[in-house]
Amino acid sequence: MKQNKPSRRSFIKKVAGSALASSLAPSFLSANPNDKHVELQTPPDEKKHFGANDQVNVAVIGMGIMGFNNAETTVQIPGVKLVGVCDLYTGRLDHAKEVYGKDIFVTKNYQEILDRKDVDAVIIATSDHWHDRISIDAMNKNKHVYCEKPMVHQLEEGAAVIAAQKKTGKVFQVGSQRVSSIVTQKAREIFESGVIGSLILVETWNDRQSGNGAWQYSIPTDAKAGTVDWDKFIGDAPKMAYDPVRFFRWRNYRDYGTGMAGDLFVHLFSGLHAVTSSKGPERIYATGGLRYWKDGRDVPDIIAGLYDYPASEKHSEFTLQMRVNFIDGNGGGESIRLVGTDGVITLGWGSVKVALKKIAKAPGYGGWDSFNTFTLAQQKEFENWYKANYPETLPEVSSPGTEYFAPKNYSANYDHHFSFYKGIRENAPIVEDALFSMRAAGPALAANKSYFEKKIIKWDPENAKVI
Repeated sequence: MKQNKPSRRSFIKKVAGSALASSLAPSFLSANPNDKHVELQTPPDEKKHFGANDQVNVAVIGMGIMGFNNAETTVQIPGVKLVGVCDLYTGRLDHAKEVYGKDIFVTKNYQEILDRKDVDAVIIATSDHWHDRISIDAMNKNKHVYCEKPMVHQLEEGAAVIAAQKKTGKVFQVGSQRVSSIVTQKAREIFESGVIGSLILVETWNDRQSGNGAWQYSIPTDAKAGTVDWDKFIGDAPKMAYDPVRFFRWRNYRDYGTGMAGDLFVHLFSGLHAVTSSKGPERIYATGGLRYWKDGRDVPDIIAGLYDYPASEKHSEFTLQMRVNFIDGNGGGESIRLVGTDGVITLGWGSVKVALKKIAKAPGYGGWDSFNTFTLAQQKEFENWYKANYPETLPEVSSPGTEYFAPKNYSANYDHHFSFYKGIRENAPIVEDALFSMRAAGPALAANKSYFEKKIIKWDPENAKVI
């Protein structure tokens, strides 16, 4: 598909008189140093008084790191009440009572949560291999669902979750909070303006340098068979004797988790797709290995993927390079860089920067060039030819860049939870619904498939399935 590349003049004309014209265009075109760092505005305060009929009662299933994190965020949303929690380790149920009061309902059986008539919605923060089953069961029990990423554990599980959402009509949102961030929204605004030209390449990485970052999570000293319901945890995974390491560090094992790709590639895919309105790649190849964290895990600690994206109405065809490294001697870090023909958008968790560099139409000559190898007579003749063919040699256009950053203490996680409850109360659209989520989870899980099977995977981005 041929892509039309907007000029800066057409861009300014397009946005003149809009909020974007006042906030974005001057930053690109002006040399005023005061325009180089712009604080983004948070959404309007939508706090309201909610009556008893408007209150949303929520329960959390899986009270690990993300379970407690989501509970802490979700109770900050006006009109939301945490009424129950489920976990398979007694200590976490006891701690939930310490944090949220002794009257909160606790259980090791998630079905008891779903059977409660006072539960309107559930947050699923279990190990990955339970995501699809609990999500489907919850929607069929008339509960709205906020499910942690990735949406599913296996590629073939996605269709059933999508079908359940469609059949039940329940609000379903996956927890890649970057999708709801004001930083991501600004990046999308910049991208859709066309100022970086045609998208050619995306570089993205999420590297770490710590034991906790590599999922060597703490294991409680009372983690015995009596305090952990191992049989329930196993579910449809291969049966084996109780192992506290596999229970508390489940991300390290393919039986329960999805490795670096399922945990972290999904964040990067979600952010990229939200910015570009892309549905996903067509070709996927991944490689890597287990280089350092040889602690019994059966997933790599470094993985790199290559993805070919087809052209769409929103973007040109481009290549994506994606990496996660759990032993980064540089200290770790994370970024998404959208590289266009005329500039670059650099997206982080708390800021987005755009820098422009548009080359001149005239190719130039001299310097590191074959021109200097010509005879003097030919150099003179070439110069005459060049001036005749390029009478107006315009210089390249370059801008050092403008950075937009979120205010101090801004929480994309809060905005993501707010979006979920707004969908429940007001039927507001959910961006990260089941189909969007599978279009992000699918390429990530396909990267695992490519890595372990050592082959290129062909992906159908429209229907979110392997070809």
